[in-house]
Amino acid sequence: MSVEIKTNTVEPIRQTFSNLQRRFGDKPASRYQEASFDIEAVTNFHYRPLWDPQHELHDPTRTAIRMADWHKVTDPRQFYYGAYVQTRARMQEATEHAYGFCEKRELLSRLPAELQAKLLRCLVPLRHAELGANMNNSSIAGDSIAGTVTQMHIYQAMDRLGMGQYLSRIGLLLDGGTGEALDQAKAYWLDDPIWQGLRRYVEDSFVIRDWFELGLAQNLVLDGLLQPLMYQRFDQWLTENGGSDVAMLTEFMRDWYGESTRWVDAMFKTVLAESEANREQVQAWLEVWEPRAYEALLPLAEEATGIAALDEVRSAFATRLQKIGLKSREE
Repeated sequence: MSVEIKTNTVEPIRQTFSNLQRRFGDKPASRYQEASFDIEAVTNFHYRPLWDPQHELHDPTRTAIRMADWHKVTDPRQFYYGAYVQTRARMQEATEHAYGFCEKRELLSRLPAELQAKLLRCLVPLRHAELGANMNNSSIAGDSIAGTVTQMHIYQAMDRLGMGQYLSRIGLLLDGGTGEALDQAKAYWLDDPIWQGLRRYVEDSFVIRDWFELGLAQNLVLDGLLQPLMYQRFDQWLTENGGSDVAMLTEFMRDWYGESTRWVDAMFKTVLAESEANREQVQAWLEVWEPRAYEALLPLAEEATGIAALDEVRSAFATRLQKIGLKSREE
């Protein structure tokens, strides 16, 4: 008796979902495409949202920026939920090792008292600015349209929450886990003159109604000046003054900033290329928020690194804006 084994090939009727077929053609789609494109509802709404009856859900008029198709804005990192979570898990594993190493050997408590005081005054209060960034990006994710745009901002929001928690842990390492450092950092945020400019900037950003303007004020302008100032220039100052161990605890922030600038710059380039009206509107917003961010950071920079460091950061930021297609007021 013989057994004959045959192999049959079944050709699929179509290669992908119909929404992706209409956009990209009938070919296998990537995981990023499946999880990002045309996934929000756009028709058959029965009522306008009660909290904002002037707009529909997923309403393109929530911003002055106009795009024929917001799905043109894509993430160069190709992050969908699975890829994002896996990437952050690897980064967190390395960060947790650094914090564990520092805590086990009590590295921060061995720093000179004046250096600990400077860390507590100039770095830990940033946890409140990070919470503001979390709230702003959550707001953008709620108001923006197109899955490719929404998911970038909600991932950004979660990253900022995590960075705020890391800053809180630095405070706990300074005070031995009592929480006193966090209370002191909050007092600095509320009352210390070096923080009041930044605090006002953050609080004013909470009431920006146009979600794209909010993205510019937060993710392009403020982050473009604050992140290099505090996690590069201040880190350099700490290293030169006996606080090199702190660099282990802020490595996540530096790696994150280098990654996040990719999608922020890509988004603005795409929007500016869409129309001259978009370019003029974004430039007008930039001329309002960039000088405000610089002025807000002046007292902090003077205390933490010296104003020259902030001027160098602003010059580098002007170069970045030029590559995007915008012009800094500094020029």
